[in-house]
Amino acid sequence: MAAEFTPTGDGGAAVALDEVEVSILRSLAVQFMELLGPGDEPDASSDPLAALFAEGPSAPPKDPVLARLFPDAYGGPSAEPASAQEATELRDASAEFRRYTETDLRARKREDALKVVRSLDALDPHGEGGAVLRLGAEESRVWLGTLNDLRLAIGTRLEVTDEEDGGGLYTLPDSDPRKPMVMAYLWLGALQETLVGTLLD
Repeated sequence: MAAEFTPTGDGGAAVALDEVEVSILRSLAVQFMELLGPGDEPDASSDPLAALFAEGPSAPPKDPVLARLFPDAYGGPSAEPASAQEATELRDASAEFRRYTETDLRARKREDALKVVRSLDALDPHGEGGAVLRLGAEESRVWLGTLNDLRLAIGTRLEVTDEEDGGGLYTLPDSDPRKPMVMAYLWLGALQETLVGTLLD
């Protein structure tokens, strides 16, 4: 898989994808939406004001991937509070912030992933050479966010470290069951990098 985004000259981007690449991207995006959940946002049509101020969860998600995607707004795993009181204040502030933001953030990520799926479904990659996906400027930003989310999710599952070789993950033998996930992680990183490049041109 060597697909890479190129600028289209109008603020957008294009990438040639074969049938396998389309299938992998679509499968990852669908699995990501399933991880985020179906959503339990209140019905804005019945009471828009209530929907605006509806409360979400106050505790961090238990799933490590979701915890990585929706971290505490204050403090964090590397922050050492000066006192027990400060720790309590940070925890309470994070819970309050999460209560009013996580539901919307989840919905936005789910909607963006769905847009990615729909743009892939509009392609016909079965012919020789695959198909060319063309994105406008706004679509490129949606794709960039979803590619980043997918990469974070896979990296969390793989427990990728900051070490240059990913803690040995990048040199796994082909027989290792994690190898396909590592390859997907690296491929998504390359796609993300080239898409960022098109937005900077």
